[in-house]
Amino acid sequence: MSDLNGLSIVAIVPAAGVGSRMKADRPKQYLSIGHQTVLEHTVEKLLSHPAILKVIVAISEGDPYYPELSISQRVDVIRVAGGKERADSVLSGLEYVSLHKLSDWVMVHDAARPCVALADIDRLIAESIAHKCGAILATPVRDTMKRGNREQSVDHTVEREALWHALTPQMFKTEQLTHALSSALAENVAITDEASALEWLGESPALVAGSADNIKITQPEDLALAEFYLTRNKG
Repeated sequence: MSDLNGLSIVAIVPAAGVGSRMKADRPKQYLSIGHQTVLEHTVEKLLSHPAILKVIVAISEGDPYYPELSISQRVDVIRVAGGKERADSVLSGLEYVSLHKLSDWVMVHDAARPCVALADIDRLIAESIAHKCGAILATPVRDTMKRGNREQSVDHTVEREALWHALTPQMFKTEQLTHALSSALAENVAITDEASALEWLGESPALVAGSADNIKITQPEDLALAEFYLTRNKG
């Protein structure tokens, strides 16, 4: 069992999304960077961290691509059924963790973020266990922020001080995150990331400054940038 600060962590990767903005013939997590898909890069990066025991991947029912991947045969990668929304997929993973008593802590990471740095994960773990309700990776907003109006014109400038871009992974206690997501979904609360479910309960997760390299592949041009970061970091 992998160990860091006495912890063995399970990572949950919701990967049931379609990714329509990529305008590709398949979901973005199955597009290739080099000789591997985005999802394979992401899962293998997580498993390369010494504290991450297993990765649970939430996949849509009838997904024809996942069974073709090499990670589908790994004993430390577990497939669960993904849901309609991100929160449903994460809850599916959480239920597996709880049922099999795998870990008191979980780390949720976007399938389309293959460039996360192991050093950032180190800091996330340290801050999460020191904080009462966990932590998220994030980067401070650098650009001038504008609020638009209905005519898609500038309404006003938003003060960027204290604004952060939320990234993943986000790390929380298994039981607490399960309760937060289940409660929020039952009340039809819009959940955009795991931290927002904790916020709805009145909690304030810690912000851990992460690398701007940790991009989320969303647009076609993001693939080339991710390939650059992955290739550079291998060197």
